[in-house]
Amino acid sequence: MLRRASAALIQWIDSDYCPGGAEKMRNEPDKVDWIRVMPFVFLHAGCLGILWVGWSPIAVWSAIALYFIRMFAVTGVHHRYFSHKSYSTSRFGQFLLAVFAGTTVQRGSLWWAYHHRHHHQHSDGPEDAHSPHVHGFLWSHIGWITSRRNFPTDYTKIKDLAKFPELVWLNRFDLVVPILFATAIYFAGVALETFAPGLGTNGPQLLVWAFFVSTTVLFHGTACINSMAHLMGRRRFKTDDDSRNSFILAISTLGEGWHNNHHRYQASTRNGFYWWEIDPTYYGLKVLSWTGFIWGLKDVPQSVLEEGARAEHAASVAAAQTAAQSRHEHGHSPLKHVIPAAAAIAVATVNAAGNQIPRRADGPAVHKDVSELAHELNRPPTPPASNSSTQA
Repeated sequence: MLRRASAALIQWIDSDYCPGGAEKMRNEPDKVDWIRVMPFVFLHAGCLGILWVGWSPIAVWSAIALYFIRMFAVTGVHHRYFSHKSYSTSRFGQFLLAVFAGTTVQRGSLWWAYHHRHHHQHSDGPEDAHSPHVHGFLWSHIGWITSRRNFPTDYTKIKDLAKFPELVWLNRFDLVVPILFATAIYFAGVALETFAPGLGTNGPQLLVWAFFVSTTVLFHGTACINSMAHLMGRRRFKTDDDSRNSFILAISTLGEGWHNNHHRYQASTRNGFYWWEIDPTYYGLKVLSWTGFIWGLKDVPQSVLEEGARAEHAASVAAAQTAAQSRHEHGHSPLKHVIPAAAAIAVATVNAAGNQIPRRADGPAVHKDVSELAHELNRPPTPPASNSSTQA
């Protein structure tokens, strides 16, 4: 036990440290390792710091901004670049992207890519590390990442990335970037307290809100794709798994909620296949491509778009047939209730108006009832009076 605890402590510094070998760890049974849980306890406990540091508008807005900025790092970098290579950049560019993604505190980009590719290969099957259908909701959300078997990075499954030593270094020492990031946030708060005291913030307050609170919410937002995107939403494409499309998840994760789309065609830079499917990550990557920093964004093939359109049409037809069958079985149409109810409401409204609005005093006619006017318009014109007519 003491040996395992010391190994876990070393692994917090050197993620590639595996005394018995990485393959041996990957063959261990699935279970929560309480030593691996401690980083999550530390991260969540840090959020309680708001009880001591209080809050300020700048601290809260910093937390919100860093949530979305770093969610873009998760979706646009960890996922759409390192996991799927859905666009291209230079070697130095991918190093900068890996550093940026490191601020999310979700391990290294190579570990992230390895597990995500493994997920697609075994999605919702027995070997899927975080399928809610196989392991349950809580395990798919957070439990799987606390298991020792899911800790090592299998570099043989990401050879296209493992050939770059700078990426391997960032992945191996994956705490370096988060520590530097948290330190920078703290001193930013100190600087604001010194040079802009009117903002009402300081180092500890900004650290709690912009790092601990923002990072914790970011983790759970990302984890919702593992746990909820295979449970809630609609299925447009008949994939081999139970991936689903969810507008709510798409908004909270900058486009990752179009999960069924993504599982149908993983190579596309965009997850929102159609213009009405909001995908902020794709919009951001598109703008970034205009600078020349990235290029070669991959689109969705027309055949896949047509397949989706056919599926939507088939679903609409099926829904209409189901509704017609239901009306036939119950022997009535919903309109039989709707139309009489609407008529009754209209009559009641007219009667109420006639009873409540006082009648105008008799006097010269100003206007006539609309029905009377319509009747007069249809009446044939009266012939002119003859000369023998008399006037009263």
